[in-house]
Amino acid sequence: MSTPPRPLLKSLPATPSGPRAAAQAVPGPAVGEPKGAAVGVRTALRPDPRRNDGRYPVAWLHISAPRGAVPTATSKCQCGRDRSAVGRTKVLALITDHTAHRDACPFRTTQEGRAAA
Repeated sequence: MSTPPRPLLKSLPATPSGPRAAAQAVPGPAVGEPKGAAVGVRTALRPDPRRNDGRYPVAWLHISAPRGAVPTATSKCQCGRDRSAVGRTKVLALITDHTAHRDACPFRTTQEGRAAA
């Protein structure tokens, strides 16, 4: 006696004979209330609360002083100044130097301020 053939457990789909287009998603309504919004909730965009008052960053002082480690600091400015310090006394000196540079930096001092001084 011979054993009957085992049935195939996996069925492989037939390979398509040519390319076919992907199914297109149905677009939702473009107008109206957003889905899932509560009644009375404003959905309009509000103006940016940060108004442009003419100020922008010119100099950066970055201090890193993890507990139990040696503190480091870097002082960078758009005028090209780039200094760094390692150790507590040198970092404190760099902080003082960075503060003094704010008064002498050509990007922070306007021509009117120089003439008045």
